[in-house]
Amino acid sequence: MSNSSVAPASTSRLALWLDLIRWKRPAGWLLLLWPTLSALWLAAEGFPGWHLLAVFTLGTILMRSAGCCINDVADRDFDRHVKRTAQRPVTRGAVSVREALLLGAFLALAAFALVLTTNRATVLLSFAALAITIAYPYAKRFVSMPQAVLGVAFSFGIPMAFAAVRGGGAEGLVAGVDEAVPPLAWALLAGNLFWVLAYDTEYAMVDRDDDLNIGIRTSAIALGRFDVAAVMGFYGIYLASWGFLGFRQGLRGPFMLGLLAALAQALWHWTLIRGRGRDDCFKAFRLNHWLGLAVFAGIAADFMLRR
Repeated sequence: MSNSSVAPASTSRLALWLDLIRWKRPAGWLLLLWPTLSALWLAAEGFPGWHLLAVFTLGTILMRSAGCCINDVADRDFDRHVKRTAQRPVTRGAVSVREALLLGAFLALAAFALVLTTNRATVLLSFAALAITIAYPYAKRFVSMPQAVLGVAFSFGIPMAFAAVRGGGAEGLVAGVDEAVPPLAWALLAGNLFWVLAYDTEYAMVDRDDDLNIGIRTSAIALGRFDVAAVMGFYGIYLASWGFLGFRQGLRGPFMLGLLAALAQALWHWTLIRGRGRDDCFKAFRLNHWLGLAVFAGIAADFMLRR
């Protein structure tokens, strides 16, 4: 076989893998990144250093990509019946189940290698994060609101960030995690879970008709005609809880401006989703990473201006 025939085949395979991990759609990993970086800044009371910034940024991208591989394998029989997902590589047979799982395992191991450069408490928490990531795709079969499981998975970078900053001297396993991760981190995780509920319910609203036909459970179906009101309530709980927790940590002007910017975006999302149109609901979901950026920018600016 000539080199010229090998090269296009290799390029085609890489393109399929990039499609599998949603490389051209970075909104997914940005939704994980902003609360994780916010937690890093809160834990370190400012810039956490280049090492931890690199570990959590790259680790977030890698784990989200691994999660896409797992999710697409788990949902392949459902995705072929949904307009938006029918052409995903695993669903249409362009990437085999074995190949997708091997790619996901490689990406997860790469993320774990990054975690190994931190400390024992963070490594221990990474196992819990992986377990939740694997469990989420299957929650749709049994849980009326699987978005709550996703909320935990997408928020687990928060306690890991605190552990990475504060767990260097912790001894033991469970006791070490307890010492490294304060109640603040778990409260932030609980608050962030409601943001995930908000944007992933918007996402579920896009596919509601298809999901009803194939029997998948989602928050959009469970909430019924109260879906829009619930989404706005979720946004409100998220912003109010993070505002309260940030204020208790001494964050003031810049942080509050960031929250106001996030609130303005949430209100704009209401104008998009109130008609329940597929395209508008998907647009609201896709642009949520700007809301998370506003909160993170407020936190980072607050600490920066103190110095």
